[in-house]
Amino acid sequence: MVSIITINYNGWQDTCGLITSLERFETYPYEVIVVDNASSGDDVKLIKQAHPKVNVIRSERNLGFAGGNNKGYQHAKGEYIFFLNNDTLIEAPILEPLVKRLQSHAIGGVSPMIRYYASSRKVQYYGHQKMTHITLKHATPPYDELHPEKYQSAREVEVMHGAAMMLSRRVIEQVGLMSECYFLYYEEFDWSYHILDKGYSIWYEPASLVYHKEGTKKGRLLTPFREYYLVRGRVLFARRNLRGVEKVASCLYLVGIVMPRFLLLYMLKGRWKSLWAVVTGTFDGLIMKKSDNFKNK
Repeated sequence: MVSIITINYNGWQDTCGLITSLERFETYPYEVIVVDNASSGDDVKLIKQAHPKVNVIRSERNLGFAGGNNKGYQHAKGEYIFFLNNDTLIEAPILEPLVKRLQSHAIGGVSPMIRYYASSRKVQYYGHQKMTHITLKHATPPYDELHPEKYQSAREVEVMHGAAMMLSRRVIEQVGLMSECYFLYYEEFDWSYHILDKGYSIWYEPASLVYHKEGTKKGRLLTPFREYYLVRGRVLFARRNLRGVEKVASCLYLVGIVMPRFLLLYMLKGRWKSLWAVVTGTFDGLIMKKSDNFKNK
């Protein structure tokens, strides 16, 4: 059985939409666990009313992406754990190809193809690579729309996508759960690096297709809130995953080149809240504990 874990935060409509699509199309044995990250409204009640068979767990505080998923894992009964964003949908069965992929070779994690829901021709995830050394820029080549056939075969990749990633319980017990120190962003990169360090491989499985609503809402724009956690997460990632000279060089690059560049840009545009988010995010990433036992802002 697959345990599907999804996080809800003031988004019960999206969550119910995901569950409905699973009930309509999925044929493989599964359970759904919804972790409500301290929503401000009646999300828990509304989800339970619409889907009484679903296990809805309410957290008294917002645990963030990793914390919420880790809390859901504590209630999972399946041998395979599928972490799936609540703002996703499916239009065909997806679980069996992912399970079969995990059952072959020493595979630690797998993600399906992910397309943007608002424009199904645009592909969000087609197998990602690690970030560049020191600068930590995304190194995945752009999607080639003229040759979509290149992305129709399963292959080994380096990074899972946080919106949809499946692991076996056995691998999670060996690698450990997602790090909760990020709160938002960079968790899947961090986890992917740790999976690879344990000797496992990561795969992309296009036989399974997920539609993601990301980018279709105003709330997904780069707000100061998101800016803060993206900047903080990038610095924290460097501290946790780079070693020696590379770690020092990366932190110096992020503080001495990236931060001033953004500060100049936001000063010219008068985006003072974004400017402050970059400053605080950078320095919080440098001084905060890089372990999991701390309180997020």
